[in-house]
Amino acid sequence: MSLVYLILGGNQGNRTEIFCKAIDLVSSDIGQIVAKSALYESESWGFQSDLFINQAVIVNTNLRPALVLAQTQHIETSLGRSRKSAGYESRTMDIDLLYYDEMVVQEQGLTIPHPRIAERMFVLVPMAEIAPHFKDPITGDTISEMLRNCLDLSKVWLLGSQ
Repeated sequence: MSLVYLILGGNQGNRTEIFCKAIDLVSSDIGQIVAKSALYESESWGFQSDLFINQAVIVNTNLRPALVLAQTQHIETSLGRSRKSAGYESRTMDIDLLYYDEMVVQEQGLTIPHPRIAERMFVLVPMAEIAPHFKDPITGDTISEMLRNCLDLSKVWLLGSQ
């Protein structure tokens, strides 16, 4: 069994309902969820849009990394995601594979760890809630250290606290 670290995000439709469905699908299609953060709201990153909800989850899985990626993309599609462009855009659900144990993977269409973790407050805040001491296998920095050093100035807050 391996631990997979995912970040879920979305800003279209009934966001909280979609997140509940996404968590159910991750549990049934990828593996047992062993930890999940609270729901956070954040400003869009890389483009102007409505506010996003984000949640980090840790999943115990038997699936290999490429199959985890395929399953996350299948879940996104089943929840109404359509990819219209290669850039950033609004979406019902986006699931990024952040880490797979301490593996480093460089394959066509799959890079683990996710290359922009340290640049994104909307990833680091929920990850720091559930895995503050997890060390990035490339830099050796913990999630807490990355959060302290992050230059991203976008706001992230608990859903419903603003």
